[in-house]
Amino acid sequence: MSTSSNVENLSPQVIRQVSKELWELAANPPEGIKVFINEEDITDIQASIEGPAGTPYAEGLFRVRLILGKDFPSSPPKGYFVTKIFHPNVARNGEICVNTLKKDWKSDLGLKHILLTIKCLLIVPNPESALNEEAGKLLLEQYDDYCERARMITEIHARPPKYTKEGLEEDPQSSTGTSASKGDGPTAKKHAGDKNKLTVEKKNLKLLKEKKRTLKRL
Repeated sequence: MSTSSNVENLSPQVIRQVSKELWELAANPPEGIKVFINEEDITDIQASIEGPAGTPYAEGLFRVRLILGKDFPSSPPKGYFVTKIFHPNVARNGEICVNTLKKDWKSDLGLKHILLTIKCLLIVPNPESALNEEAGKLLLEQYDDYCERARMITEIHARPPKYTKEGLEEDPQSSTGTSASKGDGPTAKKHAGDKNKLTVEKKNLKLLKEKKRTLKRL
């Protein structure tokens, strides 16, 4: 995933338009979507999307990233899930496959439309254009198993940070460790939480391996 900035490659007009759109999204966010503005590099757009109710992603909080290329808006941005997710249209590296970001792209669609399309993808996956073949196959052939696996990955990787009296307890999506919890609360408590999380993850992975072995025998 490229992290280089394309600001210098975009025209001032495009930068103004993107900046305007971002501030509008920040002021009037679509339901379940929050945009984070990086004023130093507006070509690297990050947002969080709440897992829609009634889906295996419910109660999860997913960080997504849109990277604008030098040809934007003539060509679509690249979309990625930063948060790990089990979904037919999301590759293992997080890349998102959705027609809006491919053949159906139109230069006037805008960032709000892209983010809403990604949210819709959580409600209605498209197994025909699967980047994660395993997820696509499970969705079509063993829907309950697909839901169970997607829910498990959501539980492990996409739980929103919990707030306690001391402040932010833990943020599973913070890779920098600069969340508000830094220095807050007893360290032992946090280590115990991490240990429990690892135990649950190992247990879930063990169950998953057993299920795979069972499926192979069938």
